[in-house]
Amino acid sequence: MPVNEQITDSVTQVNTKVVGETPAMAMGNLLMARSQALSYNAHNAISAQQQAQITMQAATVQGVNALSTVGLMALVKQNNKK
Repeated sequence: MPVNEQITDSVTQVNTKVVGETPAMAMGNLLMARSQALSYNAHNAISAQQQAQITMQAATVQGVNALSTVGLMALVKQNNKK
């Protein structure tokens, strides 16, 4: 059964187009995945910095409270001696 040459040409061109676009599609997918991974890394770094800042601030408050307590206890001792 003979096949029309236009149909054969059309199928061949579509197959060639798909094969030709494959590297570009693969590279696009790779670049998208890489950019998403980098953005997640940046987000995680910012979150870690924020959490570290909160921890450092809490440690500073505890240190100031401890120093205030030591000073207060010294005053109480002096008052008790009188």
